[in-house]
Formats: sequence, C-alpha cells, structure tokens
Amino acid sequence: MGQLVELIAKSLVDHPEQVRVKETENNQSIIVELRVAPDDMGKVIGKQGRIAKAIRTVVKAASTGENRKVIVEIM
Repeated sequence: MGQLVELIAKSLVDHPEQVRVKETENNQSIIVELRVAPDDMGKVIGKQGRIAKAIRTVVKAASTGENRKVIVEIM
C-alpha cells in the first residue's frame, strides 16, 4: 500500500524527491504515513480535503483482499 500512496503523491507534488512514506503493520490494520514538503501539503490535501479523501478511497479499494483496515495519515 505504501508504494501506491507514494506513486500518487509524487504525481501530485512539485517536489517529488521530498515525498516520504512509512508503512507500519499490526494485526488489525496497516498504517501508511505520508510526508511531503511543507509547500506541497495543500496539493496533497486539496480543497476541503478532497484529494486526501480520494487517496484514501483508492487505497481502500486496492486493499480489499488484505482483510485489514488501511489508514492513510498525512503528516
């Protein structure tokens, strides 16, 4: 899941070299932490959080076979 989030984020931002993704797993969930450059934060979140919500929706759809909840956190 982390690779998918990284690919999406790098295509949105002006500084793709500063995109960092950390993936943490436990029994019930997978937590994906996304970090971008401060001036790219608005591009990843979008107006009223629409892009962030879309990223979470895509990741949720991609993780249907995982049987675990996937949480995307934008740091």
